[in-house]
Amino acid sequence: MIAILDYGAGNLTSVAKAFRYLGATSHITADPDIVQQADAVVLPGVGHFASTAVIGERGLTFAIREAIRDGKPFLGICVGLQWMFNGSEEAPDVPGLGYFGGLCQRFPAGARVPHVGWNQIQFARRSRLVDGVANGSYVYYTHSYFAPIVLQTVATTDYGAAFTAIVENANAFAVQFHPEKSGDAGLAILRNFTRLSC
Repeated sequence: MIAILDYGAGNLTSVAKAFRYLGATSHITADPDIVQQADAVVLPGVGHFASTAVIGERGLTFAIREAIRDGKPFLGICVGLQWMFNGSEEAPDVPGLGYFGGLCQRFPAGARVPHVGWNQIQFARRSRLVDGVANGSYVYYTHSYFAPIVLQTVATTDYGAAFTAIVENANAFAVQFHPEKSGDAGLAILRNFTRLSC
């Protein structure tokens, strides 16, 4: 079972629908006990980084850390990716998980924000998450802040600045775009994630 975390700021229904389409069992929850019982964990997100403060308030931060430590596949989506870094300029007082180093920043002046629509991913290295996905594939974005490129970056996208589109370390993965809205490439990524949880 894949636990989809509900902290009041995610595309929960569309993510669950995508997993259902792929034949995977998922459960939307805010219960840390269910997270610890799950085979895999997904943290979707939409909107302001400040919304991630609820993750800690609901006791989910500890459950997420435990799940990652125990080797369960974890996937952050959009704001879920940004939360895996140290934090964001969008909400300086709200800490991220700090699993990846660096601070998320607003797109530079001259780049129209939010960055909404289709854009290409360029692979920096291969990853189990993108098995079967072609370099240069188009995926769907909607965000105003971006994560820096780090050693664990799998793919980048350019929109006024190059930023991390996909990041991976061991069993922890994250994507800045919305795979549930990214057509065949997005479904392939979610399918690969479900296979990791089997």
